[in-house]
Amino acid sequence: MSVELYHTHHSTCSQKVRICLAEKNMPHPNKDWVAHEVDLGNFEHLTPEYLKINPNGVVPAFVHDGTVIIESSAIVEYIDEVFPGPKMTPQDAVGRAKMRSWMRYIEEVPTVAVRVPSFANLFAPMRYSEYSDKKFSDHAERLPLRKRFYQRMTKEGFGADDVNYAKGQIRQTCERIDQAIAINGGPWIMGEQFTIADALVAPLIDRMEDMGYSYIWEDDLREMGNWFITLKQRPSFQATFYPGSRISDRYSDHFRLAKDIEAERGY
Repeated sequence: MSVELYHTHHSTCSQKVRICLAEKNMPHPNKDWVAHEVDLGNFEHLTPEYLKINPNGVVPAFVHDGTVIIESSAIVEYIDEVFPGPKMTPQDAVGRAKMRSWMRYIEEVPTVAVRVPSFANLFAPMRYSEYSDKKFSDHAERLPLRKRFYQRMTKEGFGADDVNYAKGQIRQTCERIDQAIAINGGPWIMGEQFTIADALVAPLIDRMEDMGYSYIWEDDLREMGNWFITLKQRPSFQATFYPGSRISDRYSDHFRLAKDIEAERGY
């Protein structure tokens, strides 16, 4: 059996897949699976070689016995179906439908929202601030999947309205997690079973905490806060977030906490 993952250490979508691999007792890169690090800073995800593997030009890409699976939600469902180990999908049809509703929400709301402060606070100023307008526009045109995202953004990132809207979307996500745990009894979103829903949203909440946005939930969302504390203690989480897998580690020379950035910018 050959298992390969084209990933980036600090990519939230890559982390989603690594959590699920660890849940299936495959926590170790280059032991349990072959790791191919894709350097996003040097745009390796846009090379002809990588685009042959993943024409969307994003990470991750999963290769199992020569078959390529792309898109993190599809990858994690595939992993849960194909590989032995604890099941992360409910056995009953209603449970599966509810979990997939969560998956759709996570992909459409917090996954998109987290990109905004990530680029506003770090990636755009670090990578693109010295670009000419034409060079930045040409770069956006190269992107197979996220062209519109870059076209909405300036070379310096996003402004207050976009960042505050994204924070509101994260707050909504945290409220929904809090409510689900209160209704289902926890400790996980669907109840007693750790599911793909938990795995998909975990890196997004971790990224927000890493950037200094934990104030969004920590004052009043007790159930959600306890969920995150319990999540951090899970072996799959600890295997996924090794040293260098967070942007505060990876880009320590450029990294600044949200409170400092927002105080400087006045929002």
